[in-house]
Amino acid sequence: MSARTTELNQHQSNTSQVFMSLYELMKPRVMSLVIFTALVGLVIAPEKVDFVNSILSLLFVAIGAGAAGALNMWYESDTDKLMSRTCLRPLPLGKLKQTHALWFGLFTSLISIYGLYCFSNVLSAFILSLTIGFYFFVYTVWLKKKTPQNIVIGGAAGAFPPVIGWTIAMNNISVEPIILFLIIFLWTPSHFWALSLYKNQDYKNAGIPMLPVVAGEDYTKKNILVYSIILFPFTILPFFFRICRID
Repeated sequence: MSARTTELNQHQSNTSQVFMSLYELMKPRVMSLVIFTALVGLVIAPEKVDFVNSILSLLFVAIGAGAAGALNMWYESDTDKLMSRTCLRPLPLGKLKQTHALWFGLFTSLISIYGLYCFSNVLSAFILSLTIGFYFFVYTVWLKKKTPQNIVIGGAAGAFPPVIGWTIAMNNISVEPIILFLIIFLWTPSHFWALSLYKNQDYKNAGIPMLPVVAGEDYTKKNILVYSIILFPFTILPFFFRICRID
């Protein structure tokens, strides 16, 4: 194998690693949940959107979710090094530079908002920009390291996708997407508190005041139960409002 061939293979390998690292930066598992919940909002809407616009709109919503994830990883790169759950992310491993992550997050944020505006409407693009901003500025920067209620308030960011899906089709907000928003909003704390019970030491090491860290396991379990009870009536509201009716 010639030196030129070896150099070319190495370049291709490095390029592939960078693209894979950027993909990981966007939190693909979270993106998949965003796509699914946005799709639910889109599907239940009375007005139907043509297939191409639907796919492209959902793509830009996914990119927006990935952009928020990238900005989150950029801001929390030092904290991620301290946690077993996050220490293998691209920035703690040095696969990407922090400045690259920042510019990538900003660029994909703008692309996602503008793309959604082009293929849907101003309202959808506005809510997507609100979601990205809320997740980064309110949850990541402001709440996460300051209060054990971080995920209660910050969880609103993860509840917006079905609202975006609805507005893609309807260009308005009504009771149906609000119900979907509340279901996810009320489910989120219990979900994350269960995770934080499992990774309690991680959060202690990182100095993140998750509920089990500041209040203990028993208190956290009681809160999970309370939120689960509160959540239940909201999960059956779609039936009473005939949101998923088949005519």
